[in-house]
Amino acid sequence: MKAFIFAAGLGTRLKPLTDTMPKALVPVADKPLLQHVLDKLQAEGFDKFVVNIHHFGEQIISHLRSYIAEGSVVISDERAALLETGGAIKKAIPLLGNDSFLIHNVDILSNARTAHLMQQHTKMQAAATLLVSKRQSSRMLLFDADMRLKAWTNTLTGEVKTPYPNLDISLLTPMAFSGIHCFSPVLFDATKNYPDKFSIIDFYLDQCLSFPIYGYVQKDLKLLDVGKIDSLEKANDFIELS
Repeated sequence: MKAFIFAAGLGTRLKPLTDTMPKALVPVADKPLLQHVLDKLQAEGFDKFVVNIHHFGEQIISHLRSYIAEGSVVISDERAALLETGGAIKKAIPLLGNDSFLIHNVDILSNARTAHLMQQHTKMQAAATLLVSKRQSSRMLLFDADMRLKAWTNTLTGEVKTPYPNLDISLLTPMAFSGIHCFSPVLFDATKNYPDKFSIIDFYLDQCLSFPIYGYVQKDLKLLDVGKIDSLEKANDFIELS
């Protein structure tokens, strides 16, 4: 199984740590975030990895050479320009092959059963499957009774994005996105109509009218976004409890 780890972010919310290192190598429980993700995915059966780089990218390359078996990881180099999540996938298409793959943000720690998520993605014949949960967030994805993606909303501003005309969002279920999702190559062609830099969530919202894009709920999901300094203080406890 193949996974694409998004490791190119600037990590501005983790300053001053990221003044000298990439977010992917910020340590939690004496181990870099990237290594936590890699170890978890390898334990669940993933054996091929694509990792994108930008900020202090050479440090990530050096780390991977030291800790990952040769031939199991390839680099998608975004050091010339940071391409956001959708642009990252578009650039990496030649590296991703012809089978569905997992996408995992480098700053997410969780007990997600990622191999099971991939199985559900295949079973549903989905174009994309997003791991979601009921938790507090100002930005929510909205799903119908079959957990098919229909819209997005900002609960603070009331903004709604959807390709469906006259959609009654009161009939939909709001869920928060985990930063973990499965992506099918059936969507590759659709990325050609997008610029080099774009958001994968905006892409999903554009394409959900034409392609089956689903949410999946793991009822016992525990998740921590280690994107801010204060969350680093919680991360050591999270690792121990997980």
